[in-house]
Amino acid sequence: MSTATPRRVDIAIVGAGAVGLAAGLALSGRGHSVALLGPVATPRDGRTVALFDGSWRFLSSLGIGEALQAKAAPLAVMRMVDDSGSLFRQPPVEFRASEIGLDTFGWNIENADLTTILAEEAGRRDLETSPGLAREIRPGADGVLLSGEGFDPIEARLVVGADGRNSPVRKAAGIESRDWRYPQTALTAILAHGRDHKETSTEFHTRTGPCTLVPLPGRRSSLVWLLDPQEAAMLAALDDEAFARRVERQVQSILGPMSVVGARGQVPMGGLSIDRFAAERMALIGEAAHVFPPIGAQGLNLGLRDVAALQEAVRGAADPGSERAMAAYDAARRSDVRLRTGAIDMLNRTLLTDLLPADLLRGAGLLALSRIGPLRRFVMRQGLGNDAGRRAAS
Repeated sequence: MSTATPRRVDIAIVGAGAVGLAAGLALSGRGHSVALLGPVATPRDGRTVALFDGSWRFLSSLGIGEALQAKAAPLAVMRMVDDSGSLFRQPPVEFRASEIGLDTFGWNIENADLTTILAEEAGRRDLETSPGLAREIRPGADGVLLSGEGFDPIEARLVVGADGRNSPVRKAAGIESRDWRYPQTALTAILAHGRDHKETSTEFHTRTGPCTLVPLPGRRSSLVWLLDPQEAAMLAALDDEAFARRVERQVQSILGPMSVVGARGQVPMGGLSIDRFAAERMALIGEAAHVFPPIGAQGLNLGLRDVAALQEAVRGAADPGSERAMAAYDAARRSDVRLRTGAIDMLNRTLLTDLLPADLLRGAGLLALSRIGPLRRFVMRQGLGNDAGRRAAS
């Protein structure tokens, strides 16, 4: 640790991805001095995020709604198709935003565009930023000392860990995590297609996991396709033309002829959960706190709900890292995150097994969703997590 006298701030955020940038914008607007540490990276690797209604309204409250809308496509319908070959295969289930009084469930945008828009807004604010990496994190009774490359030492009353799955902040706080892997790799790509997607996202449930097409502006969609790692490697090695033909066949040509536009990516699949969300004047958000396979678009939306809950927990607090504020944040996130972790993990594992009881359970669930309107509407509302938007508006 450097011997230089540390500079004091109320809140230091470690990690400048989309969730960290959103936290910087949200928390700096509440009367606290905020330092945001970490490089901003905007690789184009075919990955997108479906921002649900609550997340969209939360981000709009940060002043970036117009910029987001110029790059995003609305999601009015979500369709689930059982393509697993199960004996209990059910007809497709459609969720329509109009059933719960919304024009859209949300908006789909490339990760790179979202991060760029957030970074540009941070540059317009009175928000101290540094691309430096925090190498040492030392908690104390009245603050947390941070030092590293490219910035002078900082003492913060609250440190927010937005530093990803291998979070140094989580380690410094002594927060235990449980990490697991799935026998899957996600292939990602942006595809152009001959037919209009009609603002409909389609998720095919296969034996290796979901294969999902999500609308983008124009006749384009993003692909997230979970596969056995060996098969994923084989498909990733195909040239763009052969890859597009294989995807078109997999999705039953629902959008006509396809072509790859832009870069493609591969992401090993796994999950992570933690036993608490705050300790020692440190709070965890985003993938420092939870990791999901890309099913139901929960990952980044849950991270934005972390930010909204943290914003609420420190609202009006003279000491944002106090035990009271940290306890309030931990209590606010436990049930929401654990419920979704369990549900997404269970659905993914039922797809990966060919045991009849699991197939029966999944088939019965899809049948109930297709036939029971109140249940379907309840599931849609729960999936959106609109509490984030309500907090932002308050």
